[in-house]
Amino acid sequence: MLSLNQEVHGPKTSEVYGFVGSISIVVATVIFLIWGYVPDKFLESIGIYYYPSKYWAMAMPLYSMVTLLIALVFYIGLNFMSTSKPTSLNTLFDEYSREDVKFLPLMKNGEDRPIDPISDIDITRINDLMFDSNLAK
Repeated sequence: MLSLNQEVHGPKTSEVYGFVGSISIVVATVIFLIWGYVPDKFLESIGIYYYPSKYWAMAMPLYSMVTLLIALVFYIGLNFMSTSKPTSLNTLFDEYSREDVKFLPLMKNGEDRPIDPISDIDITRINDLMFDSNLAK
């Protein structure tokens, strides 16, 4: 007998659904392969007379792959359409951009310099650091 503090632990519903789903996929795949590869005369000899045409054994996977390919092309195209042009300043600045703040004019001599706040690095500074051979040395 269980006391009030003990709980009965069982499988989680997501685990049960995952197990049932995986078994269902395996059974459906086996039935699909039997239907696709076994000759019609054998199916009729075991009493199965009503089944789809063998054409659909090839057409269903092909239609599925073409649908996924079209969805992928559509998704990539939608991303290209929603992206700014390379010459747009929106690729460099947005509403969350922060300008670099300098404390040097506000500081008195002998004071410790505070840590700079988080800010974006200007694109000209990045280009100088990456491509100016004088600064690279």
